[in-house]
Amino acid sequence: MSGADNQRLPLKEKFELMPETLGSQFRNDFPPYIDGLVKSFPNQYVTTPEFAKKAEDVYNLNPRPDDVYISTFPKCGTTWVQELVWMVVNDCDFEKGKKEQLSIRSPFLEMNYMLPIKLAETFEMEEICRKAISLVLGDRLRDLKQIDQMAGPRIIKSHLPLYLLNPQVLSTSKVVYVARNPKDVIVSYYHFHQLLQFHQYVSNLDTFAENFMTDRVYSAPFFPHLLDAWNKRHHPNLHFVFYEDLKRNLRGEIVKISQFLGKKLSDDQLTKLTEHLRFDNFAKNKMVNYEKQEVAGLETIGKEIGLMNISGHFIRKGKTGDWKNHFSPELNERIDEWMWKNLEGTDLRFITELEQQD
Repeated sequence: MSGADNQRLPLKEKFELMPETLGSQFRNDFPPYIDGLVKSFPNQYVTTPEFAKKAEDVYNLNPRPDDVYISTFPKCGTTWVQELVWMVVNDCDFEKGKKEQLSIRSPFLEMNYMLPIKLAETFEMEEICRKAISLVLGDRLRDLKQIDQMAGPRIIKSHLPLYLLNPQVLSTSKVVYVARNPKDVIVSYYHFHQLLQFHQYVSNLDTFAENFMTDRVYSAPFFPHLLDAWNKRHHPNLHFVFYEDLKRNLRGEIVKISQFLGKKLSDDQLTKLTEHLRFDNFAKNKMVNYEKQEVAGLETIGKEIGLMNISGHFIRKGKTGDWKNHFSPELNERIDEWMWKNLEGTDLRFITELEQQD
């Protein structure tokens, strides 16, 4: 975008339907996925048929020198770091942060093209309900033209692997990549799939973990997504941070990210931002927690209009090592083997034992 038609970049990835996602068992586990999932080649990225139609358009969104991309696999602390980065870039403007949803301040690049067809059918209701959904999701559903026309600096969130972003992103813009221990990602993603109606996952954790490890969930496969960024971690425009390090020393990691972005916060700003991002405060913040955003006096509007199930939380526990409370020894052994196979020959290692603290 923002260029002549003859400058359009062809996307090398080609998408094909995954026949196994049309089988009865998979469709029983994920009822909204009526059209199944697709996989790209050669990199085998898993996504929805709707996104596949728009992938080249997303690929052609031109980056700017003052853009900052927040890049993560889902459930790796994306929203947390998104708020952190927006605050740093905007000189800790807490007043604006209190008045405007994070999803408006910082758009979710591909969200407008990720919803299954069933969601549109389910919520094609009265005008008042459509308006409520729009208010809840805010500009999370901002299309590419709107993102292209945004005033800078743009803070753009994406769960896409780097190879599906414009190839000039890393040479032009800043990228903050957040990684997390996959065991905690699996637990968090499992609960997330149960919370949101457009996933509506109905089976158990063991089955979900198997789908995760065999690349039958949105944004899979996990390790290629992560290793692509890990191998680029020394690039001057990429800052690679572990979720576990943010939990262990939030203030220190804020300082590192600020330095990467060319910003210097005062001691007072650092203290206030660290407190602002503490998990208990963050979970209560209606401008970042979509579960709690208000529309027409309804605090839990995401649940009231049926976008989220009544049980569960958008911002859940934020802990490290919570997988120990969920995995059986047998499941843990299978995940260990999967991790070992995917990490063999690399120098990437995850923090597995960490005192849970802010």
